[in-house]
Amino acid sequence: MSTRRVIPALRRVLVVPLVLGAISPIVPVSAEEHKQGIILYATRRDSQISLIADQYLPRLIHQGLGGDVDFDGEYLDLARSSDPAYQKVFAAFLRSKYRDVRFDIVIPMHDVAYDFVVANRSQLFGDAPIVFGAGSATTRRVRNSTGLSLPYEFTRTLTLALTLQPSTRHVMVVSGADRRDLEFERLARTQFQPFEEELDFIYLAGLKTTDLEARVANPPENTIIYYLVVNRDGAGDTYHPLEYLDSLSSIARAPIYSWVDSTMNHGIVGGSLKDQQAQVDAVGRLALRVLRGEAADDIPVFTPNVQVNQVDWRQLQRWKIDVSRVPADTRIRFRDLSPWERYRPYVVLATVLVMAQSALIAGLLIQGTRRRRAEEQLQRSQGELRHSYERTRDLGARLLHAQDMERARIARELHDDISQQLALLEIDLELLSETAAGTSEALARSTLNLSQNIAKSVHDLSHKLHPAKLRLIGLIAALKALQRDISARSGISISLVQDTLPPLGPEITLCLFRVAQEALQNAAKHSRAREISVQLRNTGHGITLTVADDGVGFDVESAWKKGLGLISMAERLESIGGKLSVHSAPGQGTRLETTVPITEPSVLQSAG
Repeated sequence: MSTRRVIPALRRVLVVPLVLGAISPIVPVSAEEHKQGIILYATRRDSQISLIADQYLPRLIHQGLGGDVDFDGEYLDLARSSDPAYQKVFAAFLRSKYRDVRFDIVIPMHDVAYDFVVANRSQLFGDAPIVFGAGSATTRRVRNSTGLSLPYEFTRTLTLALTLQPSTRHVMVVSGADRRDLEFERLARTQFQPFEEELDFIYLAGLKTTDLEARVANPPENTIIYYLVVNRDGAGDTYHPLEYLDSLSSIARAPIYSWVDSTMNHGIVGGSLKDQQAQVDAVGRLALRVLRGEAADDIPVFTPNVQVNQVDWRQLQRWKIDVSRVPADTRIRFRDLSPWERYRPYVVLATVLVMAQSALIAGLLIQGTRRRRAEEQLQRSQGELRHSYERTRDLGARLLHAQDMERARIARELHDDISQQLALLEIDLELLSETAAGTSEALARSTLNLSQNIAKSVHDLSHKLHPAKLRLIGLIAALKALQRDISARSGISISLVQDTLPPLGPEITLCLFRVAQEALQNAAKHSRAREISVQLRNTGHGITLTVADDGVGFDVESAWKKGLGLISMAERLESIGGKLSVHSAPGQGTRLETTVPITEPSVLQSAG
């Protein structure tokens, strides 16, 4: 990737969060329960720490707090974060996006993100408490803040490598030309100084990719390679660090080690690797304490041990490293088991079953010939009928699945294309309004407001097509958000009562949400009701969803013949083994009840 192509990519890094996170504030059911947080990353959206934090941190806090919690994620650009002009534009972007939002907590997940939060705290985040995950032991703590101090640790990996390969004499240390890459090299040089008497360190920092590949393809004898990070090479081309490692490991003629767990399964032997899941969990538990009311200043900054020794069994075999040298506290991953180790329980069970079946068959053959013939004829008839039924049911399920996939695709297109362009237009209009005067300024402001309204409409439409929140925080929270949305738009009082639910599969969760969404929208649009109640019950064997209103009611038989809404709900429920019943009459309100078994697999799962 050339440097000229980096600028548009950086603009997308700035704009994509607006597409995914710009949700206009909705009046919560209980203002005391609803909380709003923001996570600021200094890494790429597709880095492992970002993916883990986006997936697990909101869920951890939501489950621990037991209330309605929303989190937005924003991504700084490390390559441009030191530019004051960039910081000013990015701060203006956040101020415009969250101008009506009051944050209850701010979580910066890197030193760069923490420095940005501190520098812009008053204008962007007010007095919201800060919970940081910093990589420096000297991070300056500000008022109303706490967090983790997680200095980068490189020497433990080197110690493990020398244990596995005691004949090592040369260490090639690989890093890039980016500002962060060079900082990693500086830290490595400092930490490796105690080893310089026994090892020859070759620092390959900021080389062109072709030059680096030539060096690692022809290393000196008894050499290992220590991969730090490469975001940009000496030619100015930018890379994903893990993709760069994949390419490097395919041509390297020496074992590669690293320091973070995201590099596992990318060609490294292993190392003392930072467990990023443990890091996110520690940050989340601190944030949970603050959201429960504990003062951030009263919580000391601490340094948890998140290093885990790990090695890749396949790489041990590739480089002929004796597995007996692996320390006892080291996890061996991707190990190939022998056929007996892998299938021993199945072989034993199969042997027992074969013996039992042989004895049973011997007895049944004596007196079961005629019965078997009759049963075979009956089974053929039943099989044909079952096959016809399953084909019809499978077709309906696949059509519903295709509809959901198409909704998701359209939602992604709205997010990734139209909303990004609108966000870019909004930023440009914001900058234009700051430089315009008189009539031009008023026109620019009016156009900016219009673009913001369009962006909100596009975002709302995208969210209705595919509820991303359902995947992150579960069915109950998604139903609460749907309750608030429809109640705010229609003015109808909507109540939600739910039991504690067991873990539900994605098909059941999506089905219940879609049925509730369709039922509430129909009631809000056609029933002329004053009150709507939603009940979600756990019967022990299944989940029952009931939606009832006090509206004008309708003729159920006629509705089955005319509309697609009830048919769509019934087919969606049937695809996972559920049932739908509708009770209504003109002037008597409507009661819609669905029952879904928890244990019955869906047709789509069985169909693959």
